[in-house]
Amino acid sequence: MTEVFIYDHVRTPRGRGKKDGALHEVPSVRLAAKTLEAIRDRNGLNTDTVDDIIMGCVDPVMDAGAVITKAAAFEAGYSNKAPGMQISRFCASGLDAVNFGAGKIAQGADDIVIAGGVESMSRVGLGMSGGAWYMDPSVNFPAFFMPQGVSADLIATKYGFSRTDVDAYAVESQKRAAHAWEKGYFNKSVIPVKDQNGLTILDGDEHMRPGTDMQALASLNPSFQMPGEMGGFEAVGIQAHPEIERINYVHHAGNSSGIVDGASVVLLGSKAGGESMGKKPRARIKAFANIGSDPALMLTGPVDVTEKLLKRSGMSLSDIDLFELNEAFAAVVLRYMQAFDIDHDRINVNGGAIAMGHPLGATGAMILGTVLDELERRDLNTALVTLCIGAGMGTATVIERV
Repeated sequence: MTEVFIYDHVRTPRGRGKKDGALHEVPSVRLAAKTLEAIRDRNGLNTDTVDDIIMGCVDPVMDAGAVITKAAAFEAGYSNKAPGMQISRFCASGLDAVNFGAGKIAQGADDIVIAGGVESMSRVGLGMSGGAWYMDPSVNFPAFFMPQGVSADLIATKYGFSRTDVDAYAVESQKRAAHAWEKGYFNKSVIPVKDQNGLTILDGDEHMRPGTDMQALASLNPSFQMPGEMGGFEAVGIQAHPEIERINYVHHAGNSSGIVDGASVVLLGSKAGGESMGKKPRARIKAFANIGSDPALMLTGPVDVTEKLLKRSGMSLSDIDLFELNEAFAAVVLRYMQAFDIDHDRINVNGGAIAMGHPLGATGAMILGTVLDELERRDLNTALVTLCIGAGMGTATVIERV
């Protein structure tokens, strides 16, 4: 199989996913186009040579619909020869776009692929694309459907994480993200979003609350107790896991991922593709995997897919220098660290989605780029990137510096 290399990556800042957020005025297609423009311009890329553009988008409707990837390529002034497609595997869409592109290159079909994702959650609301998982009882019942926050609280209950545990994790995420921004760790890859007059709209992650402390979080009420108890979803969780007598509701807005707008792309290529661009690779895609997991716990897929990926690749946990796991909810990361006995100084070392936000379709490519930059900064070699996924799935990728 052809080796697949990472040549570059960029992302926008994450804007608060509300009507008063800085990026609300920027249509989804324009966010995506900004990243395509940046990856082209900083690499001197001849877009005639781009074999495919693949972007994750979880809710590809309204201004994010109609194959947003190809639309963004038009807006960014790419060659008509560059095709585009969008994919969705919920929160892992951006990472799966990278993996899909890597697979095409490895198989020999392509030499240069741009992959990533986009989500404007202030403009296209969460769940706007609908679907049977939410709405059809013939799917709801076997899927043990419940809101993800209730599943996160079920995980916390089952594995023994208290309100103090999840709040303490959230405070640390905020501290790490603030430190990373203060030290300029993201400067290499975050591109400012500018308006048509060239004025900067946003140049930093807007969702962050660096002054967050345990006292502030203690004042927040649990977000998912009402749908759990009044909506009947706690009964669904207990039906799936009868060892649980009742759910302890510990998650709230301060220890869950933020709703934000953003886009990201990764420039992938074969060795020949890199030579044609005149670029040296920064890392290789060493292995990747997907898996289905417990649909009621829903968010424990990263544990299962990591086990699968390490087994299939002949690697062990000790081979991984850094881990990057999307902070959908604090209990997701706490369970991962518990399952593998990973020290916190090896995972999400620059904070995560609790502090900076989770633009669903873009996050996977964002965190892959974040950990690559950190490998280079620390002069380390190997990282594992993974995300939990709605309906009970997991995606993971191992990258290795060249």
